[in-house]
Amino acid sequence: MPRYSYKGRPLKASPEELEDHSEKLQKALATAGMGSRRDMEQLIADGRVSINGMPAKVGDRVKSSDLVKVNGRIVRLAWKRQVPRVLIYHKPEGEIVSRDDPEGRPSVFDRLPSIRGGRWITVGRLDFNTEGLLIFTSNGDLANRMSHPRYEVEREYAVRLLGALTSEQMKQLLDGVELDDGVAQVDSIVPAGGEGVNQWYRLVIREGRNREVRRIMDHMGLTVSRLIRVRFGPVAMPSRLKRGMQEEMPEGEVQELLKWCGLLKGGDHRAEREEAHEPNQESEDPRPPRGEGAKVGHPYRRRLQGKGERQS
Repeated sequence: MPRYSYKGRPLKASPEELEDHSEKLQKALATAGMGSRRDMEQLIADGRVSINGMPAKVGDRVKSSDLVKVNGRIVRLAWKRQVPRVLIYHKPEGEIVSRDDPEGRPSVFDRLPSIRGGRWITVGRLDFNTEGLLIFTSNGDLANRMSHPRYEVEREYAVRLLGALTSEQMKQLLDGVELDDGVAQVDSIVPAGGEGVNQWYRLVIREGRNREVRRIMDHMGLTVSRLIRVRFGPVAMPSRLKRGMQEEMPEGEVQELLKWCGLLKGGDHRAEREEAHEPNQESEDPRPPRGEGAKVGHPYRRRLQGKGERQS
């Protein structure tokens, strides 16, 4: 329970209180940039994580004094809440979104700056022949909230076709087309100009299936000659970012992105609660809402305010 001064100001926590602070292991590892929370749960279940030399279990809690190892290597957990790093990159054609490629092709990770105490995690993927916006982050939860299919985050593409779509074909795309792995549906599609047989369109989808846009157009009997991702969720690729260029997102914009994903208080809560597999219990919160009749502040300060109101 927090302690207060005689003026009603909260006092700093004692060392004992700081020592008692703990977090679920999978959440602490995800915050440290090791991967998404579900990835960490699987890592723990596979017996690849230890706490103070003992095998860890999913649901274990860790403190700042605990020694955590993953695959025998010490992991430094970030106990001070930090804004994760987010990097936007204009991927050119001819780069693979993987750290390990048997064919030895250029990787998007070759161009990234080093990150201390963690690793860059991609938000979604782009195939070898597709260019455009690629987002990297140091936070596994953020990457998961933006790229997992269940959150249905919009991806917008500029696509150049050899040939034009008829109005009937555009309606069919909006209604959905049957692919090998299920029905694929376009949220919106509009013409964006072009010359001769090369016609540009802007389309929006909410899934990240492998080569989805190319397969959709192939199903319609059209060939994609160029494909560029221009937006992912609320993040649009700035025109100043040329192919092969990258820039780090300012801290304020990262905070807004976290709110948009529902990972910070005040966001739109499009994602599920931060604690995985737990239902939203906001409606069952026993605390009174802020506003008329709500008791806000320390009891001593409320007594002073009440005394002043009676005297006036």
